[in-house]
Amino acid sequence: MYLPLEIPFPRIDPAAFTIPLPDMALGPIQLGAFPVRWYALGYIFGLLLGWWYAVRVVSKARLWGETEKGPLQRTDIDDFAFYAMIGILLGGRIGYILFYTIPYEPQKIFGPTGDIMFIFRMWEGGMAFHGGLIGAIVAVFATAWLRKIPVISLGDVACAAAPIGIFLVRIANFINGELYGRETDVPWAMRFPIYDWGTRSWGPSEGRPLVHPSQLYEAFLEGIVLFAVCAFCVWKLRLLRKPGMVAGIFLIGYSLSRIFVENFREPDNFTQNKMPEWFTMGMALSLPMLAGGLFLIWWANRKPSGNGEVKPA
Repeated sequence: MYLPLEIPFPRIDPAAFTIPLPDMALGPIQLGAFPVRWYALGYIFGLLLGWWYAVRVVSKARLWGETEKGPLQRTDIDDFAFYAMIGILLGGRIGYILFYTIPYEPQKIFGPTGDIMFIFRMWEGGMAFHGGLIGAIVAVFATAWLRKIPVISLGDVACAAAPIGIFLVRIANFINGELYGRETDVPWAMRFPIYDWGTRSWGPSEGRPLVHPSQLYEAFLEGIVLFAVCAFCVWKLRLLRKPGMVAGIFLIGYSLSRIFVENFREPDNFTQNKMPEWFTMGMALSLPMLAGGLFLIWWANRKPSGNGEVKPA
């Protein structure tokens, strides 16, 4: 009899550490010991490491085809990191509410059992990557307008650094035992138990299905591979000299990776029977990214003018 192999789930506590605050109430808000989750740290360190990497990129004038300095400076990246943090957090949560909660689980907000405060409880449901992407794009335009710098060049640098944060957040998804894949019998299949925040412990794995660890697939493709591709384009091919190319490659790379992994990732429970099994919300939201990436590459390859800007067709 054939028995599928499996890799044991590591059962890491989703809370990296706990801040021991005293129990108290501030109006309707109940305060107490505050667990700092790996998911939150993924965003924090993703932004910090992304900022560090972006500063390294803009400080190398040769990458831009310049001898003294490129079109962006460190102070531009400092400001962008602040706006990007706000844009990603707000965009990610609003995207989750608009793309998933309102269409498929409106009862969580509206109706007799709804709670409007659910919108602000980011630890319930989480955030949507595509919403965070929209928030980051808004941050790019806002920073470029305030700093009077080229918006497409800033977008290129942001996209070159973005896979760092994507990798860390996908690893946090794995630690949380969430967003796992479809049932399978591949040798690297896993059983993801359910974590109980009340007892701060993992439940039993027995009886749980063997599934693809799709979070790791995404961390590898959307994080490691996409970072390597963008780094090759920046440091070896010097594609920052063609504004829009790196951003276009990032958008295409992420969308194709996400569409591919969606074939192994378990669709959200609330979308089942409402969307075909072969076509998921992740695929649908990735298609505009693919189109945007193709457009940017087409734009970047138009005939340049003498000042490095592209001429209108």
